Amino acid sequence: MDERATIVPVPPCQNPTTSYWQDPPSSLATHRTTSELPAAASAVIIGSGVTGASIAYKLLDRCPESSVLMLEARTACSGATGRNGGHTKAASYRAFLDNVATLGEDEAAKIVRFEHSCIKAVHAFAREHSINCGSWEGDTVDVIFDKSQWTRAKKSIAEIRRVLGDDHPAALYSLHDSNETKEKFLVGGALGSVSYAAGSISAYQFVVGMLELALKKGLNLQTETLVTGLKRSETDPERWLVETVRGSVRAERVILATNGYTAYLYPPARGIIVPLRGTVAAQRPGNGLPEQGLKTTYSFIYGNGYEYMIFRPVGSTFAGDLVIGGCSTKAPQEGLQEWGTTDDSSMDSQIGQYVRDSAAQYFGSQWGADHPDGRIRRQWTGIMGYSSQGFPLVGLVPHEEDLWIAASFQGLGMVLCFHTAEALVTMMEDEDDVALNEWFPSAFRMSEDRLKHKFRGRLHEKSPMNLEDRSQL
Repeated sequence: MDERATIVPVPPCQNPTTSYWQDPPSSLATHRTTSELPAAASAVIIGSGVTGASIAYKLLDRCPESSVLMLEARTACSGATGRNGGHTKAASYRAFLDNVATLGEDEAAKIVRFEHSCIKAVHAFAREHSINCGSWEGDTVDVIFDKSQWTRAKKSIAEIRRVLGDDHPAALYSLHDSNETKEKFLVGGALGSVSYAAGSISAYQFVVGMLELALKKGLNLQTETLVTGLKRSETDPERWLVETVRGSVRAERVILATNGYTAYLYPPARGIIVPLRGTVAAQRPGNGLPEQGLKTTYSFIYGNGYEYMIFRPVGSTFAGDLVIGGCSTKAPQEGLQEWGTTDDSSMDSQIGQYVRDSAAQYFGSQWGADHPDGRIRRQWTGIMGYSSQGFPLVGLVPHEEDLWIAASFQGLGMVLCFHTAEALVTMMEDEDDVALNEWFPSAFRMSEDRLKHKFRGRLHEKSPMNLEDRSQL
């Protein structure tokens, strides 16, 4: 892992796989607000995914006089957000015991509340602004096949209920035994399952909708404009010089909303924010599944990994389709080669095959026959960003004036980014006070200390790790 974690990142490739969500591309795909780059801007946001879009919207909403420029290397929302699996799901219980052990009960509870609130806020924003993004809220189920994962899930849920209170919305879990799991969720062979509130959304359409709102507020969006470097301006040392393939822009403040690509522009993040390539497939359901469609989204959890799956809700394009992802540990060495790469133009053949087959295997005889047009509608990859401690890095970059970061979302962008953007804008506007600390987890804050921790891979996924080891991260 050390070797993979320290690979020198390269910029986004120019021939990525096309995700299900990006076909057809949005009207903003190649948008350039102005034909030429502006000479200067008060804030330059690098990245147009859910983090960058949320920061742009919230910054302009709070400071309408600001000149905000967004630079995107490829088309709008072409990174991880436009390539995800469509889940708005926290699974907070899976990390809770580790977080209590390393952060304490108060901070662990704050993370649970933050994740739950952020999911609700995303769907509320889509409703409030009538963004056509297939927003659906309902239940999800985690089907668990591993004994240690099942034991730990029950213990963790009991602790969340104790700390937050049985009636807190983020503590409302239902446990199901093996028989009920098969009867209610159509999956046999599990030890049990956990159901709770979650949702699904086309993150691509959600972000495009938010970018449209930000453009109306004055955002200058420049797609297909790769940033090649950041340095202090020689003629104006108080400003950054943002160098791109189309020229340079002087900026008072720069925001890195670059997730798994961050170390490409900020080398000290190498080995701290590590890219991980994920694989996703959109599938037509087998004819043995309920004709009216599935009622919940899913995760399938085993000893060293998991898959996640949503269904497309009624009223959306290709209603009833299943979108499934994960499976990264199914390649040799548990998918070690997927770490450190920023190449989303291809996929590992073994992982790709497993993704194509896994839903039918989990549902077994319930799946039935494949659709006459074939099982797979589309398959693609995307690049996520992971940190050594399993938390985002948010705030002012150490020893760099007016260089800000919101990155490394551990594959949980739709669970973390929207509220994180609010926190970052609050920090940028010198309003970082007790009120922010009441709801924003301190574990997410960027600091010099966080640049010192060794990367150990994805956390909270495998059977419980030794907590003594975890405390050293």
